[in-house]
Amino acid sequence: MKQLLRLGALVGLLLASMARAELTIEITQGVDKPTPIAVAPFGWQQPQAIPEDIAAIVEADLHRSGLFEPMARQNMLSFPSASSEVYFRDWRQAAQEYLLIGNVEPQAGDRYQISFELFDILKEQRLIGETLSGSRRQLRRMAHTIADKVYEKLTGIPGAFSTQIVYVTAQRFSQDDYRYQLQVADADGANPRQILDSREPILSPSWSRDGKKLAYVSFETGRPAIYIQNLATGAREKVTGFRGLNGAPAWSPDGRTLALTLSKDGNPEIYTLDIATRKLTRITKHYGIDTEPTWSADGRSIIFTSNRGGQPQIYQKELATGWIERLTFDGDYNAKAHLTQDGRHLVMVHRERGVFNIAVQDLKTGRLDVLSQTSLDESPSIAPNGSMVIYATKQAGKEVLAVVSLDGQVKYKLPSKQGNVREPSWSPYLQ
Repeated sequence: MKQLLRLGALVGLLLASMARAELTIEITQGVDKPTPIAVAPFGWQQPQAIPEDIAAIVEADLHRSGLFEPMARQNMLSFPSASSEVYFRDWRQAAQEYLLIGNVEPQAGDRYQISFELFDILKEQRLIGETLSGSRRQLRRMAHTIADKVYEKLTGIPGAFSTQIVYVTAQRFSQDDYRYQLQVADADGANPRQILDSREPILSPSWSRDGKKLAYVSFETGRPAIYIQNLATGAREKVTGFRGLNGAPAWSPDGRTLALTLSKDGNPEIYTLDIATRKLTRITKHYGIDTEPTWSADGRSIIFTSNRGGQPQIYQKELATGWIERLTFDGDYNAKAHLTQDGRHLVMVHRERGVFNIAVQDLKTGRLDVLSQTSLDESPSIAPNGSMVIYATKQAGKEVLAVVSLDGQVKYKLPSKQGNVREPSWSPYLQ
């Protein structure tokens, strides 16, 4: 058995090296008047090529947000890397409102130091001046962190560029030969890393709130089972494998409990599982189908999909009192709900006139807005800053990932270079 496991691991590594499912970015829509910003190439005083173009990564992040219009490098009159080299008049004449400059310096032990400054061109003021340090492999992460800081300074909202996404790729090699891979990548689709390789489907990946573990459903034994996997070590364990349905795991805010769907007692119901003790607690008991649980931000209630009213709609149950409330009424189908961290907005799959789209409902006002205009949209997941939603959809017959802002103004797609992509989940802020 151990030899088989070792062989399987080697095959998985071989496949990972042969086919990295890196995602590309296709921006399809932004705001009407994005803010002009110049991101000058960061200074690098070494004879060899810079390991990563930090400025290009920051520029791409800000552009992808849809809120900023970075200046093309070929139109820049100069490439300042220190405040003494900044001539505000030149940048005003180029109609820029903000300027980001920086410098990269190598340190001992394959480490690097990045200093950067953000300027308000019109006020001629420095808004940010900071220094980051890290290893060569952390350069992209530091670039995303710089983009986060710029984004927060200019919008008042924390950035989410240094987060990650997890998703499932599916490739068909022959009539009976499918390959499913669980992948983790940066939020911009770069640096994909294979977490699991299987000939059987993988579903519903879910991040722990500290970003260190994933829970997911795997059919590798021929029937669904829920696994937890440590991202740093690769260690994994099966936590449920009951007869029937084992699905839709969702981590509690404190990371101690999973909410999940089981049909071990006949009907699909919501349960919670204490990860340390393996104690199961049944949360719902109804003749209808209850599934797809998610937690409120405070962990005091569980939101789930149920057809107890005749058609799939979204409900909320308070764990302390047992009170159940229906949350959605617009449309004939609402499912796969996720809450923003502030608890105000509910993102879901919404069906109206037979078309499945991603929608958001303001729980304070009750207003529902459809965010996507494609069809067969599914599996929404919210960025930790609540600004963007990633989901799965189809483009020219191929399964791809797409992202839309919570106000519907900004949109872009993340198609894979190889195979179909599905089941996305956005990470929390990473430590």
